[in-house]
Amino acid sequence: MTKKVLITGGAGFIGSHLARRLLADGLEVTVMDNLFTGTKANIYALLDNPRFTFILHDVTQPFWGQFDEIYNLACPASPIHYQRNPVETIKTSFLGMMNVLELALKTKAKVFYTSTSEIYGDPEIHPQPESYWGNVNTIGMRSCYDEGKRAAETLCADYLREYHVDVRMIRIFNTYGPNMHPQDGRVISNFIMQALNNRDITLYGDGSQTRSFQFVDDLIRAMQAFMNLEQSTITAFYHSKQMNMPVLNIGNPDEYTIKELAEETLRQIPESTSQLVYMPLPKDDPKRRKPDITLAGELLNWSPRIPLREGLAKAIAYFSGNNKENFENSR
Repeated sequence: MTKKVLITGGAGFIGSHLARRLLADGLEVTVMDNLFTGTKANIYALLDNPRFTFILHDVTQPFWGQFDEIYNLACPASPIHYQRNPVETIKTSFLGMMNVLELALKTKAKVFYTSTSEIYGDPEIHPQPESYWGNVNTIGMRSCYDEGKRAAETLCADYLREYHVDVRMIRIFNTYGPNMHPQDGRVISNFIMQALNNRDITLYGDGSQTRSFQFVDDLIRAMQAFMNLEQSTITAFYHSKQMNMPVLNIGNPDEYTIKELAEETLRQIPESTSQLVYMPLPKDDPKRRKPDITLAGELLNWSPRIPLREGLAKAIAYFSGNNKENFENSR
């Protein structure tokens, strides 16, 4: 029988890439999205596929369906979007996760949760391993997202411990590529859109804070590899590491300053007349971010393949060809 998969938040940036990949592998794919930040434009090309279904629904409300696997990607992931409606953001993380886990408990579905590197906050350990508990402000402007994701991880852990739901979790580090929203407020889309439109490129602080940038194709490979493992293999691996929860960092450990990213963006858009300008650093903005991907390498035999220069060129081509006219009030 053909495997049936549900992707919550599947009309978003990462979810739409995952849906394409799973359809290409011959699976039946249902995408559920309320289109708060996702868009049908990301999945238009999939609508005529007989193995694809789209459901307009908010994951915070209970739902039903018989699926073999559920990927929970439902949550705004950029500061502009998740700070616009912080209460809905934390509800999406927590209640959405609970609804997914309740469905999985009743139907024996496997669950894949996409958490975030933001659970580490402004880290005091560098690079960040999965064993690090983080340094997070529970009442800050970013907390609706950071703490929502942390609470959802807690739910996953408790449903695994108490009810033996088959759950796998990843913490995604900065990811970019085609289908990103041109106004999502993330640094790569900001810089590209500013450069394409000859606007000043805004750096916060002195631009020395670092990030590690992962191209979306590398992320999708890791997600599929983790989901396709037998639960017994995962359990034995984490037991050998004296860890009791199946969670992995997934990101590219190549570390760049934000200023280096801005300079590389301008190098790849030589016709741009944009200049670098400096703004005050936002509160609770992490100073360094780099994943320790040792466990992912050992368990999945995975490592990222696409360097920043190559991936950035693909992202620029996407924005230049599709979204330049959509630039408006990007920070």
